[in-house]
Amino acid sequence: MRSTSAGPHQRKKSTKVSEEAQQRLPYEFRELALLKEALTHRSHLQEDPSSADKQNERLEFLGDAVLGLIVSEYLAETFPELAEGDLSQIRARLVGRLALADAARRLRLGDMLRLGRGEERTKGRAKVSLLANALEAVIGAVYLDGGLTAARTFTLRVLDAQLEALHQDDLAVFRRDYKSQLQEWCQRHLHVLPVYAVVEESGPDHQKTFEVTVEIEQQCRGSGKGQSKKVAEQQAAKQALEQLQSASNAGQGFTGSI
Repeated sequence: MRSTSAGPHQRKKSTKVSEEAQQRLPYEFRELALLKEALTHRSHLQEDPSSADKQNERLEFLGDAVLGLIVSEYLAETFPELAEGDLSQIRARLVGRLALADAARRLRLGDMLRLGRGEERTKGRAKVSLLANALEAVIGAVYLDGGLTAARTFTLRVLDAQLEALHQDDLAVFRRDYKSQLQEWCQRHLHVLPVYAVVEESGPDHQKTFEVTVEIEQQCRGSGKGQSKKVAEQQAAKQALEQLQSASNAGQGFTGSI
């Protein structure tokens, strides 16, 4: 319901802002009022107490939960080989303030925000916290407007750069570097280096799967699969490291199969 206290100019300006924002976002709202609410910071309403507009904290709260569900679902389905701890670490990075603010900047979400004069003076449109919160609010608005499927499509699209980094950078920025750990362990205990070998490639060129083994003292200690050689090597190194550490803790030797 529109506010009867707002003048024609205010209503026209507000509607224009929402329509311009709609054109920039990869989702078409059926209820523009939800988008308007998602873009309205509380500082904007503090300067007009008589306004019937809503600020975005309610949608931010909802969007945070929806975002967590969507990202968790994506990671669990995309990386079934990862342990719960690794998945939690990756999720924390993807839904963190910096990652969300980066995604909001790509959408130019800061330009769309409805802020009070105080926030404008302190460059609120560039603040990490405001951008991240606004993106969560928009995700919440998409969920209410179009449901979980629409929210999932929107969320994965706006986070495409971060999700692509998972594949391109073989998760190195998100999880432990098992290759480095294995190399350090081998040098410290055996004075040798692990040797990796690609034993199989499958799938089309644009979506290959690699299988890699790692040998230590001419014995295969681990194997792994992934959509890049680096990912497969990390998996092989993790397996080898776990086996060697287990054998060491049990007081077994390092020669022969484990």
